[in-house]
Amino acid sequence: MRTARKGSVEMPAFVRQLVKETEKRVSSFFKGGRGGTAEGEQQGEGEKEEVIPSPYLDRPVLDKLTEEGCARWGLTYALGSMQGWRANMEDFHNCVPQLGGELADWSFFAVFDGHAGSTVAQYCSQHLLGHILATDGIGPEDDPPKVKGAIEEGFLQTDKHLHSVARREGWERGGTTVVATLISPYYIYFANCGDSRAMLCRSGQVCFSTEDHKPYSPLEKERIESAGGSVSLQRINGSLAVSRALGDFGYKGAENRTPSQQMVSPEPEVCVVERSPADEFLVLACDGVWDTISNEELCAFIHNRLRVCTDLRDVCTQVIDLCLYKGSLDNISIILLCFPGAPQLSTEALHQEAELEDLLESKVAEIYDELCARGEEPELLSVLTVLASTVIPGLPPGGGIQSKRNCIISAYYQQRDAHKPMIPNGQQSHQQPGVEQEQS
Repeated sequence: MRTARKGSVEMPAFVRQLVKETEKRVSSFFKGGRGGTAEGEQQGEGEKEEVIPSPYLDRPVLDKLTEEGCARWGLTYALGSMQGWRANMEDFHNCVPQLGGELADWSFFAVFDGHAGSTVAQYCSQHLLGHILATDGIGPEDDPPKVKGAIEEGFLQTDKHLHSVARREGWERGGTTVVATLISPYYIYFANCGDSRAMLCRSGQVCFSTEDHKPYSPLEKERIESAGGSVSLQRINGSLAVSRALGDFGYKGAENRTPSQQMVSPEPEVCVVERSPADEFLVLACDGVWDTISNEELCAFIHNRLRVCTDLRDVCTQVIDLCLYKGSLDNISIILLCFPGAPQLSTEALHQEAELEDLLESKVAEIYDELCARGEEPELLSVLTVLASTVIPGLPPGGGIQSKRNCIISAYYQQRDAHKPMIPNGQQSHQQPGVEQEQS
């Protein structure tokens, strides 16, 4: 039986305050001088300033969409996604833990990372699986060559139908990368089209990961140039940063060339891995994750988190926060699939986690007191800077100090509350100037 729960996660007020303290720097970095004149310069009379909308917000959207569920054969999964610094949310997903009928023990999951709008990503998230199943290449016999062919044909048919809809509806631009997995009782099929990525962890190590499709990769560049395009600034014609995608029909008009021979190819790279009892978990994620963390780091981090967290949605949330704190400026989406062999909750790991958080709280208190003793204002960023240069044993592998940033920020505000001056009635004020109250 399929079970699923969905929800949204509201970020705590102290995290929002951290964002407020750093947003001006990010905003200045991306918007400074764009479309305007430099300080001290005057615009000529009659000259009109061209305003280019920024793809980034002044502050990130931190609310998260989460979902969890399971399949009858022992798979559990969770999804987490967040808009982040991007002006729009362009990520979509599809989670089908049980396909039903003769394929009741098969599962399908996919992440769609849209660009130049969300329309294509949304359409493909609703239709890709249907086109794959319509090929009749997938059945109980689980024949890998036939299944691979069905997946490839499903992508091509999705792109073909999408083109017809785009012309009818007047969609002039936009596309989406796709990373998907089809899990059968015997095999794991990976399909990648673009620069989202899938990763399989087995026995605590990265067992497999898909290859990103970038314009500067030798084979991709050769196809692009053969179709009449060029690669500059690591982009197709200096513009598009991926070399395979669904949609992007402005790059698919070369005459006498098949869809797979166009500058942007809709053909996925499909790989097959035989399942093993040692399989632990599988990750599907957009480049908003992979731009900030390596395969090995994410494998180690999730492996560690599964030993201290029972809620997979919380693990996804921690990954998203980690990527945000490590500098991701993109939409962030991740699907985490756990096999029966995934790491389990550990009493020893929970004890080590508690000790680590106690140590961090004491370090924050120590730094806060030292800054006060020197007559310096113990601002949050000052405390974080000092702590970042301090050797802290026991930090989550793959996550480092960034993965415990929420704990550190919470400890900072506890110290700030404890150092507040008393007001006349003998009670402390609990609201900081400029700090919003926690939402109920």
